[in-house]
Order: sequence, then structure tokens, then C-alpha cells
Amino acid sequence: MKILKFGGTSVGSPERMKKLLDIINTSERQIVVLSAVSGTTNSLVEISTALLKEDKKKGIDLINHLYKKYNEFVIELLPEGDFREQGQEVVDYHFNFLLDLANNLFTSIEEKVVLAQGELLSTTLYHVYLKSIDVPSVLLPALDFMKIDEDNEPVISYTTKYLTPLLEAHPDNNLFITQGYICRNSFGEIDNLRRGGSDYTASLLGAAILAEEVQIWTDIDGMHNNDPRIVKGTKPIAQLSFDEAAELAYFGAKILHPQSVFPAQKYKIPVRLLNTMEPKAFGTLISNESESGKIKSIAAKDGIIAIKIHSSRMLLAYGFLRKVFEIFERYKTPIDMITTSEVAVSLTIDVTDHLDEITNELKAFGSVEIDKDLTIVCVVGDFGAETHGYAAKVLDSIKHIPVRMISYGGSNYNISLLVRTEDKVEVLRSLHNRIF
Repeated sequence: MKILKFGGTSVGSPERMKKLLDIINTSERQIVVLSAVSGTTNSLVEISTALLKEDKKKGIDLINHLYKKYNEFVIELLPEGDFREQGQEVVDYHFNFLLDLANNLFTSIEEKVVLAQGELLSTTLYHVYLKSIDVPSVLLPALDFMKIDEDNEPVISYTTKYLTPLLEAHPDNNLFITQGYICRNSFGEIDNLRRGGSDYTASLLGAAILAEEVQIWTDIDGMHNNDPRIVKGTKPIAQLSFDEAAELAYFGAKILHPQSVFPAQKYKIPVRLLNTMEPKAFGTLISNESESGKIKSIAAKDGIIAIKIHSSRMLLAYGFLRKVFEIFERYKTPIDMITTSEVAVSLTIDVTDHLDEITNELKAFGSVEIDKDLTIVCVVGDFGAETHGYAAKVLDSIKHIPVRMISYGGSNYNISLLVRTEDKVEVLRSLHNRIF
């Protein structure tokens, strides 16, 4: 069985939703994972924000505005008659539900419920559409088998336990449809895998049922060797290892959700990144295989904060770094890069919710400097101990640009550079011109 995930732009209009059958092979057994229709999750976030601020009028106005869009969507998607009525009933049900939430006490729990409506709408409407053209399918509610634990980590064994019998109950059916992104938490409440989590859902499903392959369908033909929005002449990468893909996804390659690589890697399920606009394009294959002696790609991650702790009296003391890391752990703030010297340690973060509290606690160890408006540029390829010359080539490419930090040797697959965000475009272009 294969897992096929389609993102919001792939189902962004009735026309695009209909064209999914040009890609889906109904003669093969597969699970189709759908994101919300493009723009819907952003609208639901707006609605939730208004209701959390107790701006009920704005929240209801936003709900009604989105409702009108879905009414038009149904008219374009479904033929006049019974199936259009079914589609309208689906839309009416979900939007009446949203209005009920708006008129009652609204908390962060209800917020998660609101955010789940996008995927529930897209999958149910697509299921109705398939019925209208006599294509057999089974709608599988992700809330019945997707679960995260108290640490917000997915429970793959739970998915295997509850999804397998649902698939076995339909031995003659090839096409199963389910929602990306949404799940239940350890309390049984509706929750989610965070933004971009439909990729994660697909990878988790692949791991849970040991699928033949996971396919991530987006609007770009695979992962490119640089950011095509900034750099001209980028090319798709035919093959990446799981480790290389994870580095690129974490450091800014938007095509893939950062966490989605790990379940597939653990269970050795190949992942393909493919383009719904060009279904015949090869895209990118992610597997255990890696091409040696090659630089593969460049990615950039904005919104980085650098923190420097200068502490001549404590840096070399036993347990100093552990105490520093414990502060970040307490505030659940991950660290991207770290470098040390005899008298200082510099590190970067991109989650700033508790920056003030972290800074205050770090001052107990010495002076603290904060730098903002920074970007991590990550060059991914073969940087193993046996290779030589690549790091020099990378640094020589940007010798005219100031670099705040360099991280090299922590991984065999990347060298990371911290630069000012205002220099990012020049860095990406200079690296691309010299390396590729």
C-alpha cells in the first residue's frame, strides 16, 4: 500500500480537487491524506484569534465569510442534485458547529477543534465528489487512529492498532481518504500535529502500516538545490538520504515538514516529493541511499536569535554547559546552533516565547548579549571526515559577507552559517554561483 499526501494548493480549488484522479491510481491500494483547502487554515486561525480575544462579532463575520467561499466551492465541485445537496449538508454542518462554538465559552481547547475543521471539510467533500462519479472510496476519520502522548509525540503503535482493522474491514476497496494534521491528545481531546503536519501524518501512516512508499504531492517538482523564490536557475534534486532531507527541512526547505522524515527513516519507508502540476516529473526520492562526494543543496531559516554568554569564571567549570542547557529545557526552547570558546558560549534559537525569562536566568552565569534579525544558511551534502575542500569552498564563496557563527563537524551532512537576515539573499546567490 502507498500513502499519497496532497497539500492545500493541490486541493485549493474544485478544479484541482477533481484532477487528483489524474494522479491517484484507483487500481492500487492506497491511503490519500488531504490537507485543508488552501487558505482555510489561515482563516480558521483568524477566527480562533478573534474568539480568544472575545471579539465575537469579528469571529462570526469571519465564519460567515468563509462559509460563502465553501458554498461556491460546493457548486463548482458537485453536480446539481443529490450529491450537491450532500455536499451542502457537509458545509452547513461544519459551519453551524463553528457558529455554536463562537456563541459559547471559547478556550484553547475549542481553538484546536476549530483548526481541525479544514481537513474534515476537504476530505468529506472529496469523498462526496468521488461518490458522484462512481469511484469507490472509504473515508477514514483520522481522529479514530491518530494520537499524540503527553509530550505531544505521535504514538505509532496506537495508529497501527486502530488503523489496521479499518483497512482490513474493506479488503475489496483500494482507495482510502483521511485527514492530515489532526489527531487526539493524551486526554482524548481534538489536537493537531502543528502547521505543516499533513506531511507528518503521511509519514506516520507509512510507518504504522509499513507502506511501500510515501508520496508528498505539492506544487513544486521536488526539493531544489536552493530557494527558487530567491535564486534563479535552481534544479530539483533527484535523490537525498533521510539525514540530508532532515537537515534541509529543519533549516528552511519549505517543501517538507521538518519532523516528517523521521518516522519514514526509522521504518525505512521511501518518501517521494512530487508535483501535482507536473505529475510525470521525477521529483525527489528520499531513502537510506546517499551520493557521496557531492554538495546537494542550500536552505535558509529566518527569525533566528543569537545569545552569547560571556563567563570567564564559569565556562570551564564542570557542569556549566549542562546548567545552561537546563534553562532552555525548562522553557521548552530548542537550540539550533552552538559554538564555544574559552570564555564564551554562543547559541541560537528561533522560539522566542520565553526569551526574557531565559535571558534573566542566564545572567547568573555572566554577561549576556542578544542579537536579532539573523538567518541560518545551511549547506547540505557530503561533509564527512574523509572529504576535503568543501568547507573551504563554502567559506570562500561568502568571504565578502560578515558571518556571525559557523557550525561544522556536528553532522556529516551540513555546514551552517549564521548571517544577518539583510545579507541572506546575497549569501544564497553567492553560494549557488560558486558551488553549482
